[in-house]
Amino acid sequence: MVGATALVAVSGGHHSVFAVLVLGMLALVMAHALVVEIQRQARRRSQVVWYRTDTVNTILLGCWAFIAAVTAVTPVAVPQVRAVSALLAAGYTAACLYFVAERRRAVTSPPRPAPAPAPAVDSSDPLADSTPSV
Repeated sequence: MVGATALVAVSGGHHSVFAVLVLGMLALVMAHALVVEIQRQARRRSQVVWYRTDTVNTILLGCWAFIAAVTAVTPVAVPQVRAVSALLAAGYTAACLYFVAERRRAVTSPPRPAPAPAPAVDSSDPLADSTPSV
């Protein structure tokens, strides 16, 4: 969706400056969401080895980078689309490399200790629900 939104912002047609800015900002927000999702997927601790889902994520990001790179070098595309495609190819390549590096780091890092349980509250204590004074 990031790439499609960015391409719509610069592709042929008569867009107003406002429409181009809104679509460009939307593409940036979606790119940020993609990076956050990549971090979440790469840093998950439920899987402690490299799984098939990690390979699928890497292949998808690589395919998007390849498609964007092919579009960037296609001579029939208008220059604006080629420029955005080149930026997308670089971004997807960076995202793919970032995912692989973060996932490998998460897989090889020692397991974190479980959080300590919360202290039990004595319900017979009348001051148990009051806030502590500073």
